[in-house]
Formats: sequence, C-alpha cells, structure tokens
Amino acid sequence: MPIDRNIDEEDEAKDDKETAIAAEGQLRRFKEFDCPDCNANNPNDETFGNGDDLTCNYCGQEWHALVNHDGKLKLKTS
Repeated sequence: MPIDRNIDEEDEAKDDKETAIAAEGQLRRFKEFDCPDCNANNPNDETFGNGDDLTCNYCGQEWHALVNHDGKLKLKTS
C-alpha cells in the first residue's frame, strides 16, 4: 500500500500552528491583578507576564505570575 506523505505534512503543520497559538497565549501581558490573599486590585504602571514577580501593594504578599497556554494568569506564592 502506498504511503501518503501529505498526511504527515498536514499533521506537522497543525502541530506547528497549535504550538504557535500556545506560545502566543503565554506571551500575554497584564496591567493589573487581584491579590488572592486580600482580594485587592493592584494596577501596575508596567505590564507583567509569565515568569514575573509581583508584590501586592496592600498586604505585601509576593507572587510569581504564571500564564498558561490559553493566556490565563495564575499567581503562586514566591
């Protein structure tokens, strides 16, 4: 049975597109966050994104920003 080489190329192109979309989501930048500890809204002059460290301006808790593939922000304690 002959091998259809176009199937592999289409699959690779689809995987590349999905990877690019995921990377785009992780590159999202934010201007504010709500502190998970005290629920205070913290606007920032500079944008922040995946891997940045943040400090709540109200309670002083330090956070590490994580942005998932969908571009959603999660804060973890530093």
